[in-house]
Amino acid sequence: MNVTFYGGTREVTGSMHLLSAETNRILLDCGMFQGRRKESEQKNRTIPMDPQLLTNVILSHAHIDHSGRIPLLVKNKFKGSIICTRPTNAAIKYLLLDSAHIQESDANYINYKTLRSFLYEMKNQNKKKKNEEIKSILKKDRYELNKDVINSLIKKNNLEYIKPIYTEEDANDSLKHFEGYPYEHPITIGNNLTCTFYEAGHILGSAISIIKHNNKDGKRSTIAFTGDIGRFNKPILKDPTLIFKEEDRDIDLLIIESTYGNRYHEPVAELKSEFKKVLTDTFNKGGTLIIPAFAYGRTQELIYVLHEIYNENGMEKKPVYIDSPLASNLTKVFGEYPETYDEETHHTFLEHGENPFYFNQVEFISSVKDSMALMQEDKSHIVIASSGMCEAGRILHHLRYKIHSPKNTILTVGFMAKNTLGSKIQELSAEYEKKGRKGEAPEVKILNKLYPLKAKVSTISGFSAHADKNELIKFLKESNLRIKKIAIVHGEEEQSLAFAESIKNEGFEVIVPNVGETISAV
Repeated sequence: MNVTFYGGTREVTGSMHLLSAETNRILLDCGMFQGRRKESEQKNRTIPMDPQLLTNVILSHAHIDHSGRIPLLVKNKFKGSIICTRPTNAAIKYLLLDSAHIQESDANYINYKTLRSFLYEMKNQNKKKKNEEIKSILKKDRYELNKDVINSLIKKNNLEYIKPIYTEEDANDSLKHFEGYPYEHPITIGNNLTCTFYEAGHILGSAISIIKHNNKDGKRSTIAFTGDIGRFNKPILKDPTLIFKEEDRDIDLLIIESTYGNRYHEPVAELKSEFKKVLTDTFNKGGTLIIPAFAYGRTQELIYVLHEIYNENGMEKKPVYIDSPLASNLTKVFGEYPETYDEETHHTFLEHGENPFYFNQVEFISSVKDSMALMQEDKSHIVIASSGMCEAGRILHHLRYKIHSPKNTILTVGFMAKNTLGSKIQELSAEYEKKGRKGEAPEVKILNKLYPLKAKVSTISGFSAHADKNELIKFLKESNLRIKKIAIVHGEEEQSLAFAESIKNEGFEVIVPNVGETISAV
């Protein structure tokens, strides 16, 4: 078996690797790249191999940076199956349809603003009259754009037109290819090729894939693909697997993530107290807490911890809004798989007849109208919205309404890839804090408009669903796998290289592949 590395290699997002064995071509993940808009557009609109030649796809988990280009794969005549765990199969329809919807919505909004600016410059009447006239042409009502008119006028005036990478129809078409399987059950994925899933502990349904090939000469080779590895001792999900079946222990090539390959998280035990401090500080100022969060995994964990905090009666219980139809649907998926929960979740909630993800103060927002009303709400509250890296979705609109006020707090609770809006907000805020928050506040561009970053920005890295350096090494040293060599992926270059040095010192043979590089499992 050989593996060629195409995405998530010396970078974090866009996970994609091609496994070849005899006539089999198995794609490991098909993720979307997140970063600078132009770079993302270029990478996400292409598949670096002919999809028609692929046998099947192994999907480690449902996050968009691992699954987001699957509709494009199918659109380009992929005919195989997309093989994943049962919880991933249950969740993926919501994530891919939401991804398509966001792409279409963002493209429509950018096209609207492009045309609006063009028409504004063309008109000669007073500004107020101009705006009202242009809006009446380009909008059906306050919340709905007149897409047909916008598309027609953009074409007529030869303006730049943004197309979504794929549509909701494309996403729906891709769902026909998915097949869900249980953990620790061998699955035939090609000629003389099997895959067995083990719990990765990252999000609901995340899997470590053990792929075995028996070639014509009777020789066996085995590749393990971790996908993303979760943390140990976190609430809700079981820990990453350390004990594998005897027949799955001999690994010729382990492909392991390194998102936090040279970083450390706060102890899990301190999460709740840190979260309470941020809540208290924000509410004492009369402010709102805005939390950009992945709709799948992180949002449910935040609800869980808030539920615990509110049950303790130690602080004022402000309203908690989950402004994401996607998160609402995915929270229901979480409720369908209690067998994946850890003992703590059973003891804290289920044994007392409580649902971990629902309590009196939490409200799920669905409609655009209700979301818009919430954005303009000035009373203290908590809002959790996606996307987690602030690259798209409703979080952008909450930020543009709240980012200018120092009484509000933006709380980042997960990894922000380089050049995403989330990472820019973190970096600019850190520089502003070093200056004692004096002088002009830095400006952040949101949906092509600049806003002053006066809101406080806090970070709790312990919420991360990724194992840190110590936990990755724990997996390597304390699992019962017998590993011959390791390929390090899914980490910024400095993280991957630093992690490589660390585990070389532990006695492992290690490679950090470049994009397009091929490594043999033997």
